[in-house]
Amino acid sequence: MAGEASKPGRILRAPENFVDSQLALDITNNGMNDQRRSFLRKSFLAAGAAMASGTALGQAPAGGDPAILKLPEHSTSLGKPVATNPYGIPSRFEGALQRRESPGLTRVNAASVSFTPLQSLFGIITPSGLHFERHHQGWHDIDPSQHRLMVNGLVRQQKVYSMDDLMRLPSVSRMHFIECGANTAMEWGNVAVPSVQYSHGMLSCSEFTGVPLSVLLDDCGYDKKTARFVLAEGADGSGMTRTISIERALDDVIVAWAMNGEMLRPENGYPLRLVVPGVQGVSWVKWLRRIEVGDQPYATKDEAIHYVDAMPDGMYRQYTGIQECKSVITTPSAGQRLLDTGFYNITGLAWSGRGKIKRVDVSTDGGRNWRTARLESPLLPKCLTRFNIDWTWDGAPAVLQARAIDETGYVQPKINELRAVRGTRSIYHNNAIQSWQVAASGEVSNVQVY
Repeated sequence: MAGEASKPGRILRAPENFVDSQLALDITNNGMNDQRRSFLRKSFLAAGAAMASGTALGQAPAGGDPAILKLPEHSTSLGKPVATNPYGIPSRFEGALQRRESPGLTRVNAASVSFTPLQSLFGIITPSGLHFERHHQGWHDIDPSQHRLMVNGLVRQQKVYSMDDLMRLPSVSRMHFIECGANTAMEWGNVAVPSVQYSHGMLSCSEFTGVPLSVLLDDCGYDKKTARFVLAEGADGSGMTRTISIERALDDVIVAWAMNGEMLRPENGYPLRLVVPGVQGVSWVKWLRRIEVGDQPYATKDEAIHYVDAMPDGMYRQYTGIQECKSVITTPSAGQRLLDTGFYNITGLAWSGRGKIKRVDVSTDGGRNWRTARLESPLLPKCLTRFNIDWTWDGAPAVLQARAIDETGYVQPKINELRAVRGTRSIYHNNAIQSWQVAASGEVSNVQVY
C-alpha cells in the first residue's frame, strides 16, 4: 500500500450545524449532493504534493467525465440581470454557512452568543454576516440621526457629538481581531464541544474605521496631570461599562462607525462602538454613548464581579483584559473527516493581544515533534494571522496541534501548563494549545493532550 500515501487527500466537511461526529459519517454514506461533495473534498489542495510526487491530478475516468464534457445550462443561456439582489447575498449552495448559538448557554438568548464558523472561512477577514455576537441584553437598531456620544469628566470642555460631528473628524482604518474573554471557556475542565466553531468561534477579525479616541480626548482637553482612566458606556439595556487605561486610550483605541468597508451591523454596535485592539471583546463597548475621563478604575459591575479570573487559591483576579498569544488549527478540525490518505494543507489562525505573531509551529504527533508553518501576509499587530503547512497523512492515528509565538517572545502554553497557574475553575482567557485527534477512519475529534 505504499502508493496510497501519495494519493491526493480529500476533506469532507461536516455541515455547519454539526452536533455530533456521527452526523458527518451519516452524510458521507447517505448521498450528499455530488457537486457539494466534490467541492468540499478540496482535492485541489493536493496539487503541490501531487506535482512533486508525480501523481496526476484531474485525469478523467474511462469514458470521460460528463460534468466537464457536456455544457451545462448556465453555459448556454442568459444569466440573471444586474442588481437582482441590490445587497449581495451568498450562493444558495452556501446556505449552511452560518454563525450558530449554543443552546442553553445562557438563561435567555438575548444575553447569549453566536459563534463564527471558523472551519469554513479563508484568509483572515470575517465576513460581517458571520461575525460572532455576544449580547448582555439583546441588540438594537438605533437611528443614527438620534444617537449621541458624550465626553465628560476630567476634561476642559465637556462635549456631545452627533454622528455627523464624528464623521467629519480625522479617521483611520485598521484590521484587528476581537475575541471574547470567554472564548474556549468550556475547555478549561474537559473536552466539551464537538467543533472549532464552538471551541474558538467567539473570535472574528475585521477592518474597522472611525476616529481615534485620542482625537476626541484632545478635542475636549483631557486633564493630562490627573487623567488615568476612561470609562466607556454603552446605550443598551444592560448598561455595559468598562474601564480602560488612559495610556491605551491614547494609543490605538478607535471610536468606530464602520466595519469591513460599510457601516457597522446593528448586532455589532451600529451606529457606534469602541474598538480596543488586543483587549477582550467586552471592552469593545457597543452602541457607545459616553466616555468619561477619571483618575481611578471605576470597578463597574461588569469588571468587579464579572469578567474576572478565578485563581486556584479561591481569589479572583481583576482587570486582566489582554488576550494572550493563541492559535488554533481550523482545517482539519473536529467535526471534519479525511476521506483519503495523502496530501493535506493544515491551516489555521494565530493572534496576540500584545502585537504581531512571530512564528507558528505545528505538530502532528501530539507535541513530540514540531515543524514551523508558513505565515501568510499581511502580518499585522493585534490582528489574525493565517498559517499553512503541508502534511501527508499515511492513514495512522494522529494528533494535530498549533503553537503560536508572538513578537514579545511569549509562547502559547499547553493546557497542563496553563492549569498549573490558573487552575480549572476559570472561565476567561483560556489560550492553551488545542488538540485535534485524527482517527484511522479519518474522523477528527476534540481531545486534550497534557
